[in-house]
Amino acid sequence: MIKPSLLELFFRFFRLGLTAFGGPAMIPYIRRLAVERHEWLDEGTFRLGMSVTQLIPGATAMQMAAYVGLRARGGAGALAAYSGFALPAFLLMLGLTVLYFSARDIVWIRSGFAGLQLVVIALIGNAAFNFSRKYLDSARAWLLAVLAGVWLGFKGDPVLALVVVCTLAVFLFRRDQGGPPPSNVSGARANLRWAVIFLAGLLGLLAILAAIDPKLLGLSALMMKIDSFAFGGGYVSVPLMLHEVVEARAWMSQSTFMDGIALGQLTPGPIVITGTFVGYAVAGFPGAILATISVFGPSLVFLCAVTPFADRLAASPVARRVLHGSLITLVGLMAAVTVRFAMDVHWGVLEVLFTLAALAALRKGVDILWVVLACAALSPLLF
Repeated sequence: MIKPSLLELFFRFFRLGLTAFGGPAMIPYIRRLAVERHEWLDEGTFRLGMSVTQLIPGATAMQMAAYVGLRARGGAGALAAYSGFALPAFLLMLGLTVLYFSARDIVWIRSGFAGLQLVVIALIGNAAFNFSRKYLDSARAWLLAVLAGVWLGFKGDPVLALVVVCTLAVFLFRRDQGGPPPSNVSGARANLRWAVIFLAGLLGLLAILAAIDPKLLGLSALMMKIDSFAFGGGYVSVPLMLHEVVEARAWMSQSTFMDGIALGQLTPGPIVITGTFVGYAVAGFPGAILATISVFGPSLVFLCAVTPFADRLAASPVARRVLHGSLITLVGLMAAVTVRFAMDVHWGVLEVLFTLAALAALRKGVDILWVVLACAALSPLLF
């Protein structure tokens, strides 16, 4: 295999990150870059990464970028690929966030976001429907999803719902036996050292913030918590962030939080990039930077920590059941979030038709970016 430089990893993934719309849909492009064009990884190693990144917290495409860097150049390579892939989304989200908070009181801007909030409802509802068709494959799964959704509906902690359902899934879904062990990849055990280094860096960051600014400490610790429980991809971060930011801490209204999600859909990044928006709202530029680092940092620690045991994890029946439980929880939480967001809208005939049109476009497979852009253009004319 060809060994790239750290700069090459960074710039290759930065370039890919400029067009990284679609989340997991970017994985074939990552494969083309890493396996076919530059031969940094072989096919077996890449497939192993695809199995493992589905079982650990974090946005899947982001994790695969880091995995390629980790296999190609160790922990430093993981950091280079990870940061390069995320940087375009962060910069765009930061710019959009600054514009939002400086211009949101302008009438036509406010009208535009009235429509974008309807798109967010369609987006989350569509994702919940797609996940339900794929993962709610039994009466037990449906029951657990409903219980998780009702729990969030009554403003319960979604992390508790996630832990309880995943625990129950280990015993209730014994037919999930895992898959055959993929071929092990040698030389990965040294990456445990990088997991310790990255973890020490995050803990050191928290220690520094504790000494200089308790508000920033709370923000950073919260984002790390959200990322640590974001099983099943970035969508689970929405109910987690909603609960913590809107309900538990009242840092912003639910309507403003929905605007942050809408802005995130204009960036080539995972939905968890909403953390940048929250960070800026709480503490300006330092908050935006810290929130972004913190909402992506734990995923990198998990990736480096499990990679030495990737073959066993990918084949583990218990890990598969826990993943199944997390995805069931995700469906229930996302359905509850959809209802919660819908209750925040003053509905009329125009709002219903607008939402249904956005939902129909998403169901037809239209890229979310084009749906958001079209609705942003039409909203000031309609609302």
